[in-house]
Order: sequence, then C-alpha cells, then structure tokens
Amino acid sequence: MVPKSDQLLIVVSILEGRHFPKRPKHMLVVEAKFDGEQLATDPVDHTDQPEFATELAWEIDRKVLHQHRLQRTPIKLQCFALDPQTSAKETVGYIVLDLRTAQETKQAPKWYQLLSNKYTKFKSEVQISITLETDTKAQVDSFKAKGAPPRDGKVPASLLGVDPKDIVAVLNEEGGYHQIGPAECCTDSFTLSVTIAFATQLEQLIPCTMKLPERQPEFFFYYSLLGNDVTNEPFSDLINPNFEPERASVRIRSSVEVLRVYLALHSKLQIHLCCGDQSLGSTEIPLSGLLKKGSTEINQHPVTVEGAFTLDPPNRAKQKLAPVPVELAPTVGVSVALQREGIGSQSLIELKTQNGHEPEHSQKRVLTPIKEKTLTGPKSPRVSPAPPQNQTPPTKDDATESEVESLQYDKEPKQVVKGTGSIPASLAQPEATGNPSEVVTSGQKIAVPATSHHFCFSIDLRSIHGLEISFPVNCILRYSYPFFGSAAPIMTNPPVEVRKNMEVFLPQSYCAFDFATMPHQLQDTFLRIPLLVELWHKDKMSKDLLLGIARIQLSNILSSEKTRFLGANGEQCWRQTYSEKVPVIAAQGSNNRIVDLSYTMTLEDYGLVKMREIFVSESSQGMSAVGQRASPPPPPPAPCPSEIQVEPRETLEYKAALELEMWKEMQEDIFESQLKQKELAHMQALAEEWKKRDRERESLVKKKVAEYSILEGKLQQALTELESREQQLVTAETELQRERKELQLERERNLQELQDSVRRARDDCVHQVELERLKLKQLEEDKHRLQQQLNDAENKYKILEKDFQQFKDQQNNKPEIRLQSEINLLTLEKVELERKLESATKSKLHYKQQWGRALKELARLKQREQESQMARLKKQQEELEQMRLRYLAAEEKDTVKTEQQELLDIRNELNRLRQQEQKQYQDYKEIASGKQGSPRGSGLEEGLDDYLTRLIEERDTLMRTGVYNHEDRIISELDRQIREVLTKNSASN
Repeated sequence: MVPKSDQLLIVVSILEGRHFPKRPKHMLVVEAKFDGEQLATDPVDHTDQPEFATELAWEIDRKVLHQHRLQRTPIKLQCFALDPQTSAKETVGYIVLDLRTAQETKQAPKWYQLLSNKYTKFKSEVQISITLETDTKAQVDSFKAKGAPPRDGKVPASLLGVDPKDIVAVLNEEGGYHQIGPAECCTDSFTLSVTIAFATQLEQLIPCTMKLPERQPEFFFYYSLLGNDVTNEPFSDLINPNFEPERASVRIRSSVEVLRVYLALHSKLQIHLCCGDQSLGSTEIPLSGLLKKGSTEINQHPVTVEGAFTLDPPNRAKQKLAPVPVELAPTVGVSVALQREGIGSQSLIELKTQNGHEPEHSQKRVLTPIKEKTLTGPKSPRVSPAPPQNQTPPTKDDATESEVESLQYDKEPKQVVKGTGSIPASLAQPEATGNPSEVVTSGQKIAVPATSHHFCFSIDLRSIHGLEISFPVNCILRYSYPFFGSAAPIMTNPPVEVRKNMEVFLPQSYCAFDFATMPHQLQDTFLRIPLLVELWHKDKMSKDLLLGIARIQLSNILSSEKTRFLGANGEQCWRQTYSEKVPVIAAQGSNNRIVDLSYTMTLEDYGLVKMREIFVSESSQGMSAVGQRASPPPPPPAPCPSEIQVEPRETLEYKAALELEMWKEMQEDIFESQLKQKELAHMQALAEEWKKRDRERESLVKKKVAEYSILEGKLQQALTELESREQQLVTAETELQRERKELQLERERNLQELQDSVRRARDDCVHQVELERLKLKQLEEDKHRLQQQLNDAENKYKILEKDFQQFKDQQNNKPEIRLQSEINLLTLEKVELERKLESATKSKLHYKQQWGRALKELARLKQREQESQMARLKKQQEELEQMRLRYLAAEEKDTVKTEQQELLDIRNELNRLRQQEQKQYQDYKEIASGKQGSPRGSGLEEGLDDYLTRLIEERDTLMRTGVYNHEDRIISELDRQIREVLTKNSASN
C-alpha cells in the first residue's frame, strides 16, 4: 500500500459554462483566489456555452490543509468579461467553493450558479470539480538533501542502510499494524499509545469576541496518530471539563533504530482543542524523547512522555500576545507511551488533582477507567488478528495496562449490540493485545468514535419480472456487503419459480442492518462499492447455476429526499427511501438482460453515537456471523503457579446458560409445530375460497371476452383509419420539411449576396474617401506653394523699391546746377511711379479678393461634393459618383491653372514695369546728356517724341490687359501727359 504524502495539490477543474449571453467582442476569464494566491484561466469566447477546460492547482501541506478546513477558508472564483481592444474587465459574478468538500477520491463535477450575476435575465452556471491530489513532484524532491550531516541526537538513515524515503508508515490491513521502514528491517512489534487524561483552565482559550453556538456547545480534543484522525468524547463544561480518559493505540512493525529515525523526522504530535470545525488552541508533544540515542529502555519497560502541556491559541503568534501566567495557563494532561510487545506496563497514568500533581513514587494512585481505541488505519481499519494459539494468557501481574484497567477497574456496565446487522468492520476496533481467555469472560471490546452516526439500512427485494429465458427458472437471490458488519451472504428462501410474462414476489427478501459509521465514510463507500445481487437457479437434479448479477448503486439513496421522524428517545432522525427497477445481466457470455429486479431501500440516520465501549458476547457474535465458519476454540490456558484457573465449561454460569439455551430451543420447536397446524387450516380455507372465486372469474371472463371481441373489431377499424391518416400526415410533413429546407437555403443565399454587396459598397466608399483626402492634401500643398511664390514676389518688389530710393538719394547728392534740368523729369517720373505703384497695389488687392473668392468657392464646392458623396453612398449610385468626381477634379484643375496663369501674368506685368522703369531711367540720362552736349532744340524735340511714343505704348499696353479702362486714374494721367507733350511739341514748332 502506498503511503500518504504530506504534500497535496488542491485541484479546481473549471470545465464549461452554460446560460451565458452571447457577446462577440468580449472574452470570459475566471480568476480563482485561495490563501492569498490568485490563478486565472485562459480567455475564452463569450458564448452561451463557453468551454474553459482548465485546471487550477495550489500546493499545500496536509497540516495546513487541516487548519484551513477548521477555519473554513473558502476558494473564491470570480468571472470577468474582458474586452480585448480596451483591456477593460467587467465583473460578471462569483462562486464560493467549500474547501471541506474536496476529497482525495475523484468526484463528479457539479454545476454552480453565479452569485451577484450581472446578466440578471440569465441564470449563468459553471461546471466545477474540486479534488485533492498527491503532489508527486514534492515527493520526488523532498529527499534530495539526504547527504546532509545529521542533527544532534538523530541517527542518519544512511548508517542503517535505509533510504529516508522508505521510512514512512504504511498500513497493513491484513495484519492490522503499521509498517515503518523496509520489510527486511521490520523485525520487532511495538505499540504506540496516546492517552488524554485531564484538562484545566480551558476557559482561557475562549476570546471575548468569539460567538459560541446557540445550543449547548460541545468541545473535544483532536489529534492525528499515524494518519488516523482521533477525537475523544465531547464535553460541554470548559471550567470543569468532565470526560473519561481515553487511550488510542496503534501497532507498529519496525526496528528500534528505524523507529528512532522516524520519530526524529516526525518529532512532534499536535493536539487541538476543537469546537465544531474551529480550533481553539493547540499544543505539541515532543516524540523524539521516546527513543533516545544509545538508550535500551525500550527492551526492559515501556518508554513514556507525559505531563501537563500548555495549550496556545492559534492567533497568539500573529497578535504577539503576552505569555499567560503558569497558574492560569490552559493545560491538557497527555501521556505518550511506546512499548515493545510482550513487555507489560508497570504504571498507570496519574490524574491531576485540584492542587497539583502527585509524585510518581507516591503510594496513592487514582485509577480511572480508560477507554481503549486500537487504531489500525485511517479509513478502513480491520480487526487485528488473534494471538498465536501457543501463547499463554497473561496473569494479573503480567497483564497489560489496558487489560488491567478494562477488567478490574471498569465500574460501568457494558452494552451488548443486538439487531439485524452489526457494527461494520471499518469501526470494529478490538484490543490488539486481547487473549482468548479474556474473550470468554468479558467479550470483544469495540470503541465507536464520537463523530460516528447510528445508521439503519434496509433493503427489500420485492419482485422479479420480464424473464427473457425460454425455460422456467427456480431462482433465489443472494448478496453480501461487508461494510454493514458481516461478510455472510443474505439469501431469499425458499426458491420461487419464474416464467415468461410473469411477475413473482420474493419471500423473505427484507433485511435490515444496524451499524455505526461516519457520514463521509458512508457516502464514500456507497459511491465506490455497489451492491451485487446474484441470481441463482436451483435444480434438484444438477448443481446450482449462477444466471446473472444485478448491480444496485447504493449512492442513489443519498440523493433522495429526506424525511424527518422522532426516534425512540425523542431525538430527531432522518429517513431516505429509494425504489428502482434494475436489470439482471447474464454472468456468462454476452451482456444480455435476463430479468428485471424491483427493490426498495431505506436509510435511517439516528444521529451521533456517543463514545462508548461495547462488549459483544459470544452468542451475539455468532448471530452476526451467520454463514461464516466458526473458528476453533482456543486451547485451555496454562495453569499459573500462584493460582489454578477453573475450566469455563464447568462453571455454574455456563451450565445455567446451557440449560436456558436448550429450553429456548424446545419452546421454539413447540411454537413452530403450532404455527404449522394453523397454517394448514388457513390454507384449506383459502383453497375453498379460491375455487369459489375461480368459478366466478371464469363466467366474468367469458362475458368480458365477448365484449372485448366487439371492441377489438371497432379498434381494428379505427387503427386502419389512423394508419391512413398517419401516412397522409407523414407525406405532408415530408413535403413541409422539404419546402422549409428550400426556403432556408434561399434565405441564406440571399443573405449572403446582400452581405457581399454591402461589403463591396463599403470598400468602394472607403476607397473613394481616401482618394478625396489625397486630392485635398495635394491642393493644400499647391496653395502653400503659390502663397510662398507670392511672398517672394512681394519681397522682390520691396527690394526694387529700396534700390530706387537709393538711386534717388544718389541723384540728390549731385550739384544743383547739374541736375536742375532733371528735376522736372524726375518729379514727373516720381508721380508716374507712385501712380503705377498705386495701380499695382490695387491690382494686388484685386487679385487677393479674387483668390479669396476662389478659395471660398472651392470650399463650398468641396462641402457640396461631400454632401453629394454621402447621398451617393446611401443610394449606392456608383457611376454618378465617379462622373461627378471626375467633373470636380477637372474643374479644380482648370481653376488652379487659371490662378497660375493670373499669377504668371502679374509676374510678367511686374517684369515689364521694371523694364520700363529701367528704360525711362536710361532715357532721362540720355536726355540730360543731350542737353549738355548737343544743340538744345533738336535734342529736346527727339526726347519729347520718344517720351510721347512711350506714353502711348504704355497706355495701349494697359488697355490691352483688360484690367483698366479710360476712367481709371492711371489711364487719365497718361492721357494728360500725352496732351501736355503734344502741346509742347506744337509750341516748339
């Protein structure tokens, strides 16, 4: 058997969900939080049935798990809706799991409804299972440092030739002991016992803020001994705790050295004071002092660790509380004893009085009955084997401590278990050191744990029917279920004959079992082990034949409805009933059904069983073990030198019991003969009544047969009509299904075409919008470029004006006599330039206004085009849209070309004006030089003619641009100058 590992995994399997709304753009995530550690599943699609298929696991130690279970630590699962684009999480709901429901056996997943569900219209549920698994990785890694030096006082396992991973306690169910270490090292037998004797000052462990149950609270001590959970008898008074001292013992097969190493590795025994599932305080008893290094005490007498140990509250370390005074500290008296089998105990535990402890060497001893528990396994301990037949019974001096106490100092009368069933083997825990002579006098001792419930399970195999075999079956049913306390088979008797199309009720098929066990153990056993009912065919001529086996799942009764009823003492009890019909499957050949079996089973829960010792007499043991072979009687005990024992069969008590049993058998025979006579008389009366009623039934049957023949003809006619109508309905339904499929296909095809057309239209619209954006961006760049050119032209104009001003200044610096003749011409030129400047300014303003109007018109056209584009998108007029876009593009292109042409004309006009100014300046210089060097008359006339020609050309040039007319100021001024020049020419002539 594989030992239990201290490292476990709490595995929460999140499988799938249901009743969720569909959210296409969201994901579902489940986050689980336990003990400050948070785990999460992978995001899945937010559909109506999301599939998570994720396992979340937490590593935990077995002791820490027990603390969490006592504190009822929950596992909280929160469900979130995740938006992948924004990474936003919305809380959908949460689920709280109870850690106490986690078992090491695999359980079926359950559906849990989300609490505080965001989707109020949906009852969202998630399928979850929670289990405990052994952490194999922790087992492999836990012994990596086996080469480290040993601690003080401990023997390294390497010196013994034993691997530390082999030093674990393994339960041997057949032998009824725990094996520690490899089999070759386990040569000696030991008994390890723990006794809780007394407790004081327990009220100090109850804080002021703690709320006790409304009913009378029950307190008890709990500890784990080699994987066995042990509790003592509950008590309710903390100030004066009144409970009987109890001892729990386990048998161990090991050696002294290996056991010393094991106790060094597991050096502390932790004992808790509990109220329900909550730990009020705990203490640790050191076990390393039992087997000290180099000590051989274990070979002479038992070694013990005992005393009054202080109980500490669980939150003392966290709250940093001050130490409690010794006289007020809560204590518990514990004795841990380890002895080699065959060596008697020489001392009993001393109980603490009100004033303190009495010394061990004191002559006065207070002996109290100590209840004995022999623990043989954590789940399903078995009865320990009987001692060898050649072993002599111990005398009074050599008896063990438990035998002396139970035989000599037990003052309370013991109860004998009676009833249909017996205590199950999983709870029958006799003493491991019992002897045959003790069984005869005091009976077998059984201790029932305080957490056990008294159950009564009954099953009634009511009838069998629906036989599928051609030949009649002379059948009996047989079954056994060792969990109910006996492996003896239960059979229905006498055999009954079953034929085809016949239902037969089974005789003596009701059986009830009384037993005590823990509810979780009952549930686990019912889930794992079904009840197998065998169907046998009894034939007088041949051997009995096993026809088939029916499998009855006992766990079905656990899910049935509970009804409340009052017990014999007025206590509240619960009853569950379940009925079903199961098939009997052939035992050989194919898995075919042979017959159907109807049964009814009932489970009654009478509540908790108080901790008590039960002595089962030899006669009651014989009744509960029907069908089992009686074990051979033990050999007579060897005579003791100090005292000669009397043969048990020669005692007066035995003779009286034998006479009583013979009288009971004689009375039973008389009663059975009377019952047979009464049965014969009743059977004759029943036969006469049966014949009378049989004749009446025959006449009634003839009458009914005639009526049924008439009704059968009518029914046949109605069936013919119904078949024709059904044929018509089938034809019509087939046609309807075909048309429905065609309509569905047509609808899907139209929907697909519509989606394709919408998608294409959307793509085209997006493409067109992108083209328009590119064109707009290009126009903006052209606008900026033209604006830059205009700014450059203005800058050049300013530079020319500056150069002209410098030239004017240079001319003013010349002597007055030389330049006197040029004053008028320069003044005229100044006026003309100012007029030209003003006209150029006006032209610039005019062009700016035209440019602004063009931009406004362009914006208006763009807005109109956008509006028309949106209308075209809605109406899906693709061709009209393309034509308008081309038209607008051409129009914008012409507008840009026109503007570019106008800017080019302005530039040409400015260049021409600049050239004219330069030419005028050269003419003025020539005129001035002509006045000095040539005859005045002829030079002046030529200058006036040239000047007149230039004025006329300038006026005609400006008129040809189309910008000016005769009413403009510059044209009027040119006309005036032309008239003056003509006047001067006429005057000179």
